[in-house]
Amino acid sequence: MSETTIYLDNAATTNITENVLNAMMPWLKEGYGNASSMYSVGRKSAIALNKARAQCAELLGCESREIFFTSGGTESDNTAIFSAAGNAEISGKKHFITSAIEHHAVLNPMKALEKRGFRITYLPVYDNGIVRISDLEAAITSDTSFVSIMAANNEIGTIQPVTEIGELCRSKGITFHTDAVQAFGNIPINVKEQNIDMLSLSGHKLHAMKGVGLLYVRDTASFRPYILGGSQQGGKRAGTENIAGIAGLAEAMRAAAAGLEEKNAKLLPLREKLIKELSQTDGAKLNGDREKRLASNVNFSFAGIEGEALILRLDLMGIAVSSGSACTSGSLDPSHVLTAIGCTYDEARSSVRISMSEQTSESDIETFIRCLKDALRECRCA
Repeated sequence: MSETTIYLDNAATTNITENVLNAMMPWLKEGYGNASSMYSVGRKSAIALNKARAQCAELLGCESREIFFTSGGTESDNTAIFSAAGNAEISGKKHFITSAIEHHAVLNPMKALEKRGFRITYLPVYDNGIVRISDLEAAITSDTSFVSIMAANNEIGTIQPVTEIGELCRSKGITFHTDAVQAFGNIPINVKEQNIDMLSLSGHKLHAMKGVGLLYVRDTASFRPYILGGSQQGGKRAGTENIAGIAGLAEAMRAAAAGLEEKNAKLLPLREKLIKELSQTDGAKLNGDREKRLASNVNFSFAGIEGEALILRLDLMGIAVSSGSACTSGSLDPSHVLTAIGCTYDEARSSVRISMSEQTSESDIETFIRCLKDALRECRCA
């Protein structure tokens, strides 16, 4: 098996960049103190924690007190949902709304709530993979207390109308949560301007380490902790803080926000080149909206091809792509995202996701296109 020379699965995870590693190293070596300790090495960790929180808050357009750090996107999503559920059980407003293409970190908690007597509405996304505001408005009732719609989809890259959703929810007095794990660093995000009440983010999608993320909670939103224990982070999330990971996350967010325009200016032509070239391939079908998608994401189905077989052939050529979310790679079921946009079972099973980063070059894409066409021929002849 060839070593990977072209990595095109950045929606699954990203490499740690040098600047992020440099931001982490002091807290992995001499700055190992517990931020809750009173002595100097602990106080230094506390200062670093507060500095990172302030930086993350500024980048999201909120206050430092509205940010707390988690182990990643899954914990952040679960925390937001179960916090809202606790409030709903008291108010009696036990109707939640989400979309059919959310990450399983949102969908599975919603399914768990259904077993507790909650009513969950799963909004359709049609063939372009985008929620319609009219559908959301029609679904809202007097019992609706919480809406969770992701900012951008992890499989097909479609961008949701987060600002409009936030405006509608705010006008109805409904808490609005968005999973921005795939969005931050790819599209502009400002929680105040977009009327977002809760937002989830994960470091390893931004060139930070795995196992660190954050949850933003608007300070006027009622919040119930999900992880109980000590009084760390103002009692919002117990557990000794991962200072090195948090420092790396803050630096990764800074770099992603600073390089957003330059990154998209580079990736958009590469995305368009991919779509143009792959659309001319026999049996090819682009999944998701043609325009309202991340500059870094392309998802295609190829008729008559088993997606996993194609991915393995590309791996032998030194190219890493995926068939969708890495979190469901062990499942034999077709992608719920692709079936939600109307793909058949065979189309869903023949899909390939190409997700780029600012490190992706035009040469990488040209090599990938050439290798993909060769791999398709080999699969069809096998």
